Amino acid sequence: MKEFKRRSFLKTSSAAVITTAAFYSSILNPDRIMSETASQKRFKGKLKKSLYFRMLPKSLSVEEKFKLAKRIGFEGIEVPTIEDSNTAGEIKEAAKNTGITVHSIMNQAHWKYPLSSSDPAVIEKSIEGMKTSLYNARDFGADVVLLVPAVVNAEVSYKDAWVRSQKNIRKLLPLAEELDVIIAIENVWNRFLVSPIEFARYIDEMDSPYLKAYFDVGNIAMYGIPHDWIRTLDRRIVKVHIKGFHVKDRQFVNLGDGTIDWLEVRRAFSDIRYCGYMSAELRGGDEEYLQDVSKRMDKIIAGQEL
Repeated sequence: MKEFKRRSFLKTSSAAVITTAAFYSSILNPDRIMSETASQKRFKGKLKKSLYFRMLPKSLSVEEKFKLAKRIGFEGIEVPTIEDSNTAGEIKEAAKNTGITVHSIMNQAHWKYPLSSSDPAVIEKSIEGMKTSLYNARDFGADVVLLVPAVVNAEVSYKDAWVRSQKNIRKLLPLAEELDVIIAIENVWNRFLVSPIEFARYIDEMDSPYLKAYFDVGNIAMYGIPHDWIRTLDRRIVKVHIKGFHVKDRQFVNLGDGTIDWLEVRRAFSDIRYCGYMSAELRGGDEEYLQDVSKRMDKIIAGQEL
């Protein structure tokens, strides 16, 4: 009986502490609490804030960069392919110490060594770069590696880019499955996959749960409607990049400063019930600038005016 009363007291006390903490948090941060509540009611799918590692100040150590990201409200970080074992160790330690999740690896070899090349030596380097990225993901606990699949140019036709890149991605899928890491295709200015229907077909033809879409809202704004692409790609989308874009000026800008309709974008992600990280991919800057980016992301997630 005494043990029962003790447990009951502890449960009641814990609830009181949590309620009190929530009460004072709502007083100190009413806008954040109201924003989160409103967003949960209006939209389906929880979006988590992330940023690209190279947006953080170069002058800081790896640990300091992670601490800064945590301090200004980010839950995750996307890192580039890391070949140096010392840097990889620092990233793992920083993530552990701060509670920040390394959720994605941005592959670095695909521009210099595209999978659409006709040169076997180039393909070999591209595949090795992707393997490094996949092992990075496994070691850091990330679930996705971003890949630009092909580049169409005067030497590489659209058809060849399609056939060659799919052939080479299929070589990587067994390793992706072994490591339990998804390869996510990103839409970029590479003259390839220029419609959402094509993008969806390209992924579906490879028929693998380890091949998905990494949708970049800013990249698509010059030649497509972001919310249309989102709804068409639907559950194929596994990660998201965001940046502002001004169509008339053809310039990338800060979030909310361009011509993207962020409320429609948020509605589209809600419609497909996207749950996961939304990573800012903007120019780097100091803490004040990054704090502003974080606040702008809060408004996008909540469906508020920027």
